[in-house]
Amino acid sequence: MKFGINLFPTVGPAEKSAGAHFEESLRLAELADELGFHHVKTVEHYFHEYGGYSPDPVTFLAAAAARTRRVRLVTGAVLPAFTHPLKLAGKLAMLDNISQGRLDVGFGRAFLPDEFAAFEVSMDESRARFDEGVEACRRLWSEEDVVWEGRFHRFGPVTMLPRPWQAPHPRILVATARTPASAESAGRLGYGVMLVPSINPREQVQQTIGLYRDAASAAGFKPTEEDIHMSYSCYLAEDPQEARTQGKRAHERAGRALASAVEAWRDTRSADYAGYEKIVEKATGRGDFDRSVAQRKALVGSPAEVRAAIDEIRGWFGDFTISLQVISGDMPYEESARTMRLFAEHVLPHYAND
Repeated sequence: MKFGINLFPTVGPAEKSAGAHFEESLRLAELADELGFHHVKTVEHYFHEYGGYSPDPVTFLAAAAARTRRVRLVTGAVLPAFTHPLKLAGKLAMLDNISQGRLDVGFGRAFLPDEFAAFEVSMDESRARFDEGVEACRRLWSEEDVVWEGRFHRFGPVTMLPRPWQAPHPRILVATARTPASAESAGRLGYGVMLVPSINPREQVQQTIGLYRDAASAAGFKPTEEDIHMSYSCYLAEDPQEARTQGKRAHERAGRALASAVEAWRDTRSADYAGYEKIVEKATGRGDFDRSVAQRKALVGSPAEVRAAIDEIRGWFGDFTISLQVISGDMPYEESARTMRLFAEHVLPHYAND
């Protein structure tokens, strides 16, 4: 098992300035490096308190690279639908070199209707734009004199500079929130996956991981624990009741941000997002904190309680990489740092020799 931190912002100017958010998040990245966490991850989103402080994860991770030495840097995820592949591949290759090969690239399709509308991109083109963008980036990283004749972009022959630090390219991870077919496709292509256990039943997550591993095996690819990422809200305190009280506040704050961001799904339908209209109901229902903790969809409590929860989760899904969401809303730096320190002292050693 590997453990890193997820710095997914759910905050806006009314609660915390962008400058304060970035400085505190960079301090948490430094702390993750100091404490021996595996990675630092952040997202690409726009406009809403749900992720809106992170329209470009590459910029943040480049700053984190300059302030760290060992921790890996993960885009969780960049969105090819909104960026030309020449620009996206070039930015990520720069980051791979700046970090001296510490980059893992997570790609996502995006799922918020407001973002697609603002970029004037049809949601019905989402899957095609995603597939084209990921493959174009892979070829630009690993080949020379690339000629691309796609549905959305045409270019070449071009040889991307800089070349990635990692050969032939950084690890590729594919975000699959609700579509098992995306995980199956990732396995066939030799990519990793990023899953969201908080919005899906345990049985569905198990099925998705099974499809992924089977597809990868059939393609001759042997995924490691670093090829399967899942994110969990995390709040630790030595006093279990304090952890639950403050963890509930953080959990519900993040839920409100998500509910606001997905509101447009009430009036949106797309063939590329079958059933996503139900996400409004799921986001609203996310406020049941006690159920989320009991179902192991959030890691909240004393270090011993959280370790027991992880052991149970591991029994369900096998070995994988966990991203701990350690910020929410206007949470003070000190609270996030306390969670990380307690986890590093009391939980990480339990898995150190795996």
